[in-house]
Amino acid sequence: MTKIKLLDKKLESKPLSREHMPTDYSISLSEYTGKGTQNEKRIPDDFGIKQSLEGFDDIYQNIVDYIVRITYRIWEDRDVEYILDTYSSFSKVFDDYGLQLGNQKIVDDTHHTTGAFSNIKLIADEVIWAGNDKIGFHTSHRTIIRGTNDGPSNFGPATNKDIDVLVIANCVALENRIFLEHVCYNTSSMLLQLGMDLDRMANKLAATAPDGWPRDQKTWDDLRLSASPEIPICETDKIEGFDIDRFLRNFFEKIWNQRDYRKLYEFFDYNLHFEGPTNRKFSGLEHYIHFIRSLMTSFPDLELQINEIYWMGNDVDSYLTSTRWSATGTYSGEGIYGEPTDSKVQIWGITQNQVVGGKIVNEWMLFNELDLMMQIAASN
Repeated sequence: MTKIKLLDKKLESKPLSREHMPTDYSISLSEYTGKGTQNEKRIPDDFGIKQSLEGFDDIYQNIVDYIVRITYRIWEDRDVEYILDTYSSFSKVFDDYGLQLGNQKIVDDTHHTTGAFSNIKLIADEVIWAGNDKIGFHTSHRTIIRGTNDGPSNFGPATNKDIDVLVIANCVALENRIFLEHVCYNTSSMLLQLGMDLDRMANKLAATAPDGWPRDQKTWDDLRLSASPEIPICETDKIEGFDIDRFLRNFFEKIWNQRDYRKLYEFFDYNLHFEGPTNRKFSGLEHYIHFIRSLMTSFPDLELQINEIYWMGNDVDSYLTSTRWSATGTYSGEGIYGEPTDSKVQIWGITQNQVVGGKIVNEWMLFNELDLMMQIAASN
């Protein structure tokens, strides 16, 4: 195998269309790892079906193989400098704190994290993908981070406590390099697992925040608009029958913007399984309704917009979907973050759904909850 030498260049993300969505699971994490079988392996001997990956290193068979193995190599083989080969020097990474520019910043942050968690593992839990090697591969990588905090971190000295933290990273890659990433860490959950007080940490972090926090309007606009289509796919490419794009857009509009909670029974299976920020994990639609209502009560004027949707699957086998969304609102209602402050806030997140028979049966959702608490703290 030979490694392809590439010229790093500035790339712009392009919105996807319906033709870019995989209609089956032949290239998927479950096929790749044998998930749920007795032969399950995190890195298999056979890397799966060969997919066109023009411009990528030829050691990779398909986009799932690429995402899983570069993650393993960087974090668990500790080849941190491999980031310089797999992230563009012009890369943009939107996270809790704002916008991180360039691959060297990613290298530095990764070294810091591996120093704080020397036995860290990043375990792939799902990879939802769309696109190709011409327009770019869009991947929504759900990962579980496990490790022991045996070194100092940005949050304080070593605690020697174990963590189990959900992460969802939505990336766009072309020619072997990721050049755009939106990543949500369940940081608030991690801090609780480390034995820290969330309110106290939010106040401390808001007072000592890094450059770029809070994000300015341009950064917020870039976060929302990157890879976002001007017109939804369900409007530019209409189809008969069940349209997963329209289904998800209707769900977010009816529930989050119109507050029509009766519609939840139309969109969700009653036995919904949910995993979300700050240790929210439950089964049953009634618990989900309570969660949504608590957020809406806290931010009565919340206005949400969908920034990007992509999916894989079909009506028969189910759909796996990734929805990146953002919202603005005012913390003016009684709610989960203490006394109302009338703070204007920015909220953004990534939601993955499994849709079976026209109903959402599983949801994994993260948003910038620690950052949100920092925004509220900074206004006090």
